[in-house]
Amino acid sequence: MKKNFQVPFFSINNLTSSTNLTSNNLVKFMKKNNIDTLQDLLTQSTEQFEWYWDKVREDLDIRWKQPYSKVIDVQRGAPWAEWFLGGKCNIIDNIIQKNIEKHPDKTAFIFVDRNGIKEKLTFSDLEFRIRVFKLALKSIGVKRGDVIGIYLPMRSESFISIYSISSLGAIHVPIFSGFGKLALEQRLIDSNSKFLITSETMQRRGKTITLKDHWKDVFRNTNVQKVVLVDTVAAVAAAAVNDRFRYQNKQDNIFSYNHIYDTSLNNLDKYSNFDSEIMDSSEPLFYLYTSGTTGKPKGTIQTHGGFTIFSAQQAAYLIDLKSIDTMFWYADIGWITGQTWVVYGSPIIGACTVVFEDTLDYPTKDFWAKQIEKLKVTIFGAAPTAIRQFMQNNIQGSKYDFSSLRLLASTGERLNQEAWYWFFKNVGNNRCPIINLSGGTEIGGAILSMLPLLRNAPSSVGIPVPGFDVDIYDEDGKSINTGYLVIKKPWPAMTKGLLNDDERYITTYWSRFSNVWYHGDKVMVDEHNMWYILGRVDDVIKISGHRIDPSEIEEILTSHPSVIESAAVSIPDEVTGEAVHIFCILRDTTMTDQQVFAMKENLNRLLTEKIGKFLLPKDIGFVKELPKNRSGKILRRLIRQKLVNNDIACDDLLLVENPESLDGIHSKID
Repeated sequence: MKKNFQVPFFSINNLTSSTNLTSNNLVKFMKKNNIDTLQDLLTQSTEQFEWYWDKVREDLDIRWKQPYSKVIDVQRGAPWAEWFLGGKCNIIDNIIQKNIEKHPDKTAFIFVDRNGIKEKLTFSDLEFRIRVFKLALKSIGVKRGDVIGIYLPMRSESFISIYSISSLGAIHVPIFSGFGKLALEQRLIDSNSKFLITSETMQRRGKTITLKDHWKDVFRNTNVQKVVLVDTVAAVAAAAVNDRFRYQNKQDNIFSYNHIYDTSLNNLDKYSNFDSEIMDSSEPLFYLYTSGTTGKPKGTIQTHGGFTIFSAQQAAYLIDLKSIDTMFWYADIGWITGQTWVVYGSPIIGACTVVFEDTLDYPTKDFWAKQIEKLKVTIFGAAPTAIRQFMQNNIQGSKYDFSSLRLLASTGERLNQEAWYWFFKNVGNNRCPIINLSGGTEIGGAILSMLPLLRNAPSSVGIPVPGFDVDIYDEDGKSINTGYLVIKKPWPAMTKGLLNDDERYITTYWSRFSNVWYHGDKVMVDEHNMWYILGRVDDVIKISGHRIDPSEIEEILTSHPSVIESAAVSIPDEVTGEAVHIFCILRDTTMTDQQVFAMKENLNRLLTEKIGKFLLPKDIGFVKELPKNRSGKILRRLIRQKLVNNDIACDDLLLVENPESLDGIHSKID
């Protein structure tokens, strides 16, 4: 940390026995290592980062088959850092063996669908099912090093598949089940997946989505050789009557999940010990494709050694996750949030996690709230987009018993102040800290994060995460208080290049500043030493010589009580260079033409008052939804592109979770 980037003062010596912070995981780490202040922790964790990550391993009881001899090697340069050299491990050992020893009958996961609790799995259940399904995967030819796509919603089979693949030493490629045919095939091709685990259908908001329409051509269009189908209820019922329904009796390269599982169950040596493939620390664990806001998705690479320690650190120190917690963080396996905190971080810590298959506001708008109350959730996480949807649905937190909650979390998109205050008041009951954090797929988790140790600061992403040597650069690479977010040293979950594209990896992240990671976010530090995300650098608007971040405009718009969410973009203009176009989602979608005109006038006056006349938009449009990627980020570049030429390339459409929203954008601007 540079001297001009101090952090808010916090000292463990000032804690009293009455405060609940004495049991905080990060406070315990500081006490154990004789670190007094938060500033001391950040300084020591970056100046002595080898020491720090080794102490994290020790503190969180991360186990290795063979200890590493060296924490990091940067002989090839920072972009190609190697971690935990000489170490042998498998991430599944830290999920299964450790928890079986401590609490085998403790609930690891609660799977919920629209009808309520569907299934509970203890750590002992996990161990047994992984043993069986590993044998099933072997029976169809899966071996160490194979790449396997997983195209499933949030079901127990998704998690058993991931853990079994990892335990075998194969590589999983989680693919968001909301993606269509092109996105699926593109990821399968780029990752050279030989197997695919999927389903014929899934349910979303009471509707049956036919996934088969998306994967039916994989044998012809990709390198996939075999498909495993997680059976639907109808398939299981039909198979009970007529075993010929089983897929492999119809086609040699399509297998029923249930059938190969049942067969392997009958063949399992029940007295054998659970054992995972011994992997080098640097061997791949999974490939995860960015859903970023620009360009073709990039294949990031996580490893067994690095991701084991990093996901545990992010869970234990940022959201203070403990084995006694029940966490409900609504994040798909196809997002880095899902992989870091839900799939791996939570079970490594030994906590219980609630996994929901559908959307949070279905079958009732308050379904998520009822689950928090019913399951006594202690940590609840939701993307800013979901929080704004809760606001739009007018959920009243006082109607529910949220007394079990002790902490809230959010990531994926900038959390505006109105949404922050709503979340804090209605869900957190004005007492639960909000851990607002920011990072990325390529990071493996968060770079910046609020901490329970800090005072709440609406919309702030807190401070640099311990172990991250973070700075803010200007165009010339000099430290400033508002500018480009950069990272000056490697970290264990830094993507190991980009799959099949080393040149793009260097160009995207390492070419702007020598030997420094350029993240592409614009950030600022305020007078209280709290950090804020201002937006993506690519989104900055330039008008008549003025530069302004879309987030500044959007913050003003969402301060109006009628506006739920907004997006500001610019397109070329002959007079001012660029002209602003604004799109808003309103609480009231039934306005008359006269009311719409009046609302535009009100918003124009608000912008003039807060920023100035130079910013008056060329037009303000009201839409039902804004185009977003799968992690909830607004795709401003595609809004711009739609306005300029009304043509979106196929590769760009792969980024959009709700492509129909672009039709609304087009219809609002002449």
